[in-house]
Amino acid sequence: MKHTLRSIFSMALMLVSLSALAQEKTKDTVKSGKTERYGLRVGLDLHRLAKSVYDKDYKGFEIVGDYRLTKKIYIAGELGNEKKTVDDDQLNFTTKGSYFKVGFDYNTYQNWLDMENMIYAGMRYGVSSFSQELNQYTIYNTNPYFGQTTVIADKEFSGLNASWLEVVGGVKAELFNNVYLGFSARINYLVTNKKPENFDNLFIPGFNRTYDGKFGVGFNYTVSYFIPLYKSQK
Repeated sequence: MKHTLRSIFSMALMLVSLSALAQEKTKDTVKSGKTERYGLRVGLDLHRLAKSVYDKDYKGFEIVGDYRLTKKIYIAGELGNEKKTVDDDQLNFTTKGSYFKVGFDYNTYQNWLDMENMIYAGMRYGVSSFSQELNQYTIYNTNPYFGQTTVIADKEFSGLNASWLEVVGGVKAELFNNVYLGFSARINYLVTNKKPENFDNLFIPGFNRTYDGKFGVGFNYTVSYFIPLYKSQK
């Protein structure tokens, strides 16, 4: 977790620096009567794609998007699918399913002319539909003579679902014309959680690990493309 937080912090500093540098280049070109672009930005989460390659126990993808509603407010959302196998000391299980999140982002960054970078905070409401497959579990015996017993369960629980709220913070910076690199960090809180009988939802697609409670954390690294739809006078 510490390594992940350091990586996120480093990415934030890099994107903010890129954003500041790009705006510095346009300071001397500011003119009155210019317009601001409004449109749709769509992209992919690079973290989930990369993890699907290097982690044999994980497959997933996430499509991200936002639409500029006003000068500062964006409607935003994510759509994804995940399959993850968790192999702990006491049990081995596989979770697979899809999720959808929708909410808003508020851009706190003051852009110079023609720049559309973001340092933002926002919220999401997420919904996930998934199944859990209990592959095997270990029964702990206090008597050292008998040791531990591993049971091959091979039992699937389908028709599960969960919903949650997310508090989001992130950065998006334009690297090339209409191409943006970004990251976001999230704190999640479960609202509803349909659990299987005699088991628990220890991993929820889109939410991440539940850590024996209602809270979870997540993040993504994204590359996205901005599709301008119309312009508005500043």
